Amino acid sequence: MSTATMTQISNTETSGEDMTSAITGKEQSTCELTHIRNIAIIAHVDHGKTTLVDGFLRQTGIFRENQELVECVMDSNALERERGITILAKNTAVTYKDHLVNIIDTPGHADFGGEVERILGMVDGCLLVVDCGEGPMPQTRFVLRKALERGLRPIVVVNKVDRPNIDPHLAVDKVFDLFVELGASAEQLDFPYIFASGVKGIAMKEPKEEGVDLKPLLDLILEHCPPPTGSPSEPLQMQISILEYSDYLGRIGVGRIYNGRVKAGEQVSMIKEDGSVVKGRIAKLFTFHGLKKVEAESAEAGEIVAIAGFATANVGDTIASLEAPVALHRVKIDEPTMKMAFLVNDSPFAGQEGKFVTSRQLRSRLFHELETNVSLRVDETDNTDTFIVSGRGELHLGILIETMRREGYEFQVSRPEVICKEIDGVTNEPFERLFIDVPDDYTGAVMNEMGPRKGELQNMGVEGNMAVLEFIVPTRGMIGFRSEFLRLTKGNGIMNHAFLEYRPWCGEIARQRNGALVAWEEGTTTAYALGKAEDRGFFFITPQTHVYAGMIVGEHNRSQDLDINVCKVKQLTNMRSASAEVLYTLQAPAEMGLEKCLEYIHDDELVEVTPKSVRMRKRQITRR
Repeated sequence: MSTATMTQISNTETSGEDMTSAITGKEQSTCELTHIRNIAIIAHVDHGKTTLVDGFLRQTGIFRENQELVECVMDSNALERERGITILAKNTAVTYKDHLVNIIDTPGHADFGGEVERILGMVDGCLLVVDCGEGPMPQTRFVLRKALERGLRPIVVVNKVDRPNIDPHLAVDKVFDLFVELGASAEQLDFPYIFASGVKGIAMKEPKEEGVDLKPLLDLILEHCPPPTGSPSEPLQMQISILEYSDYLGRIGVGRIYNGRVKAGEQVSMIKEDGSVVKGRIAKLFTFHGLKKVEAESAEAGEIVAIAGFATANVGDTIASLEAPVALHRVKIDEPTMKMAFLVNDSPFAGQEGKFVTSRQLRSRLFHELETNVSLRVDETDNTDTFIVSGRGELHLGILIETMRREGYEFQVSRPEVICKEIDGVTNEPFERLFIDVPDDYTGAVMNEMGPRKGELQNMGVEGNMAVLEFIVPTRGMIGFRSEFLRLTKGNGIMNHAFLEYRPWCGEIARQRNGALVAWEEGTTTAYALGKAEDRGFFFITPQTHVYAGMIVGEHNRSQDLDINVCKVKQLTNMRSASAEVLYTLQAPAEMGLEKCLEYIHDDELVEVTPKSVRMRKRQITRR
């Protein structure tokens, strides 16, 4: 890109209702681009969005007949495939009955709700996918509220109708009740709905009908999703909604063209958040076809395109013409609610397993993540070995840690902390809405656990032998709750939570965890030592594990920490003993993955993350 020149312009904010109006308030002539449909698929996590997109791609001729395919082809990230969730919003396009249908698959987890908000700003309609067995869930409420606020009229897809013992029409009634609760208009309440099975690739107007393919759903999209409005003859206006990164092209901005035309190699201007204008050239222009980006010479209003050439592009920036740079209404980015410290690994095992271990490499990787992860914040501290990373929740930060670990980075992280705000001189903290489905027998134990965590019961219902509980709880109270919840319900409970709002600080929450069993010295653990110490608590490690002094190897039965020798070997003598050949049968160790470790540690403890291991340790280590 040529050297940027910066100019200040007035940045009067436009109304959210008319995204194509200029900041000067002048009306622009618009027309409907009837051959294009821009639609987003929104839903709660695991309700079948990505599987439904698979069906669209298979049935619209995107793949060859003999092409080998995988499930959830849109989830291209290895972590997405392992966890079965969508982490990053992705765009695809299919052609159906001479119409170009741009489909955007969005994340379903609450920690990635910021992606959903931005995507809804670049589409004209949305598919709200609901599991007919579960009905509307917490994230369904969140994404539907955002869609209704933007004036969209969702098409409801009741998915997984092939499941036994379910009532699809009951799910429709629950969705209607949710529309009413969220204050939908009369037009929005008259939403079209259809029944589908994403796995089988079928859709039908009634669940009793025999489905053949997804054409009824595609026809419903063409009929009910309005075409984009805009004028190709007006000055260029395009807004960036998704960021990608290429090692060859740098930062790539994906967004919708609201007005005008754009050409590859054209000189344009980019309007930043502060109203300044950066002039530059569009190095590459891409449109979408199926899963591929296709290089194009030009594109016009209504299309969703990707552009390269602006190294400082950010979500919400407007790409406009040189002659008449007019900004669009800016997309608001969700603020982070949780933070943790990333530190250079200084344990006795530092540098043995990782490829990237220095402060410079850690800093470079964290700031590189900001190129595409717009909900993330990275702050440097007085200590050059420590960085404060803020995100939308435990899962959001956990995904980053796991990604870096797989790339060969070795580092340490602290316990997650919530981000508080000062509002009218009062300290406020984030609260979440928590929904719990448990067998009726475990209701008392769950409610008893939520009390010390400052959870307030809002609603309680019984469906068969299952109790449905709704709580409002501070985000602090949710840290470490998932593992405790699984223990209390013996794995039979289901919990879902989503960010609600900031409320005044509700007081201290006691951490209900026993002390830790801490390794006494560096060495290799033995079955003999672990067997002798089992009455002290339970362990996280197995025999023949390499440990160091200060490493957490288990949980004590009491509230205080206990230093313990887990490397002790049985002394050999020439005297015969009745117990000489006794084999020790050890209890199975507790499996501690990355998420469990982050929930488990206290303020004086750290999680050591390497490509091969995840260990817990004390901050202060006494070397022996």
